Amino acid sequence: MVIMIIQLLIVLGALWVGSRYGSLALGAISGIGLALLVFGFGLKPGTPPTDVIYIIIAAVTCAGIMQASGGMDWLIQMAEKLLRKHPDRITFLAPLSTFFLTVLVGTGHVVYTLMPIICDIALKKGIRPERPCGVASIASQVGITCSPIAAAVVAFVSISNANGFDVTIPQVLMVSIPACICGLMAAATASYHRGLDLDKDPVFQARLNIPEQREYIYGNNATTLDKVIPVEAKRAVYIFLAALCVIVLFAAVPSLLPAWDGKPLKMNLVIQIVMISAAALMIIFCKASPKKAVAGPVWQSGMVAVVAIYGIAWMADTYFSNYMPEIQAMLEDVVKSYPWAIAIVFFLVSVLINSQGAVVVAMLPLAYSLGISGPVLLGVLPSVYGYFFIPNYPSDIATVNFDRSGTTVIGKYLLNHSFMMPGLICVGTSTIVAYLLSMLFY
Repeated sequence: MVIMIIQLLIVLGALWVGSRYGSLALGAISGIGLALLVFGFGLKPGTPPTDVIYIIIAAVTCAGIMQASGGMDWLIQMAEKLLRKHPDRITFLAPLSTFFLTVLVGTGHVVYTLMPIICDIALKKGIRPERPCGVASIASQVGITCSPIAAAVVAFVSISNANGFDVTIPQVLMVSIPACICGLMAAATASYHRGLDLDKDPVFQARLNIPEQREYIYGNNATTLDKVIPVEAKRAVYIFLAALCVIVLFAAVPSLLPAWDGKPLKMNLVIQIVMISAAALMIIFCKASPKKAVAGPVWQSGMVAVVAIYGIAWMADTYFSNYMPEIQAMLEDVVKSYPWAIAIVFFLVSVLINSQGAVVVAMLPLAYSLGISGPVLLGVLPSVYGYFFIPNYPSDIATVNFDRSGTTVIGKYLLNHSFMMPGLICVGTSTIVAYLLSMLFY
């Protein structure tokens, strides 16, 4: 037991140190933990999550090519038009915009262009930017469990099918999308009157008394409406949306897929084939530059996710697979009485590893091995997002920097930041609603 605890501390220590360095370090430092477990303690190595990694590579390549073609600019521009048309409702429309952008492209890193626009619209309308910005940043990550090409969703389906819960991507989305929208609207409602209005905020008013600060806050305009969107960019978006529709269609109607020995083509391969093919069509017909795609934030953030999932999931699988009987014996009573409590475990692990896909890949096999049913695990899927808790994720940090008013903040005591309240409300509400929907459907 002492050795088991020491090894667990090594796993947690690798995650903690990796999260401090961020980016590629999270996966790389997990490799040190894996090396200590295998070479230092003689544990049998687990299985690296290659299927999930291949899906991420295919999806972010396709999304990155679309961004290189200018297609992402068109999506952002349409979102901006909606927000500027209804500026008084920005606290509700901003999170919905960032949410659906993430749902479309499978990563929350597509919203950096939209965040300054959200802040600009709020300032011009006299709305405290913290209100829409805080919940919009949360929404950009919540959408990951609602995207048909996100690693978290595809991994959930693949692992669930392997453990006897025959669920499809559309069935997962039928639970996660309405649940997460409910969570976001609850968080937006709580944020609607959050903090002091700008004209009553003494800190903000004091900044306005400094000419340089007033010019910085109100003298700049953030917009994409002045961009001319070429026809090739729009064509790339259509190809990307068509690819998504094909994936959802095959997932909903498996009989359309080719089969060998009575077994249809697996969905993880379907996603890879369709996404890579769509990327190729964009290169050929939409003047998308592969070099520009590789240099873009979507592709780069996706590759960081690949390394993170590779290191984290392999290290976690190595530990859990070697101690499965002991873990089952310790948690058997709790799991039988409170199976939903696995949501707390998912959330806490996510706080450490900053990746919803990695949480699913690392923890879902353990949950199934403990005897937790598939419908329960589908119901708690939104709880795999907990990395807003410590505000070190790039989207949160970027949002703080984009808010020229200074109202979106990381607090003096670290945890009293602008994302805590909307994050807890959104994830809590989403998980409860998803659990109820999953129990109702399954």
